[in-house]
Amino acid sequence: MSPQAEESRGERIAKWLARAGVASRRDAEKMLEQSRVVLNNNVVSHPASFVQPGDLVLVDGSPVEPPDRARLWRYHKPDGLVTTHRDPQGRATVFASLPPGLPRVVSIGRLDLNSEGLLLLTNDGGLARRLELPANGWLRRYRVRVFGVVDERQLAALSEGPTIEGVRYGPIEAGLDGRKGDNAWLTVALREGRNREIRRVMASLNLHVSRLIRTAYGPFPLGSLGRRELEEVPGKVLREQIAGLGPAPRR
Repeated sequence: MSPQAEESRGERIAKWLARAGVASRRDAEKMLEQSRVVLNNNVVSHPASFVQPGDLVLVDGSPVEPPDRARLWRYHKPDGLVTTHRDPQGRATVFASLPPGLPRVVSIGRLDLNSEGLLLLTNDGGLARRLELPANGWLRRYRVRVFGVVDERQLAALSEGPTIEGVRYGPIEAGLDGRKGDNAWLTVALREGRNREIRRVMASLNLHVSRLIRTAYGPFPLGSLGRRELEEVPGKVLREQIAGLGPAPRR
């Protein structure tokens, strides 16, 4: 089917759900497989189903609002929250801590339970997936407190991309900010941000991470946001930083 023919039929439902902020496109496809999505009173099981303006879409029995323009928020995540909508262990989640009235959002990447700092949130799952890709080349910056003896030569060598337990990591920028006894503060920057990457890399240098704060994600800084504070990135700034979002919608 040509792109023009698809456009005339509407938007593929998984993409529509992702833009509506329900889940990533991949997770939306899993929802279809699990028969959790209903389109105009019919259960949808095939991804080649299309949504047109005015169609009624339900997920788990609840109606989904049509996608809004892509929006982005900066959130200062405290430690002790997990970055997930549902936690099987019953731990407090980022999304349950957000203020009322916010549209459904997904995170761009994650911060683990004991990490804190900048977490980007968006109502557009497709945008989330796009901004998570290492191909963007965006630096993720952190302040890291470690316990142990810091060898600055070892830190400098991380720029070559360390290999730890058979896993090859991308180049990491790491520098010593200051020491106090057996504790030190480092500035760390990387472009991939794999699961627990900084903790694993520091452990390979016999350094224990006692605090990890993300201070920037690409062009978006944590700035002066207080813990649990949320601030929307202005649409003009978002369009300047991310190509292809298009002009602001007319009102």
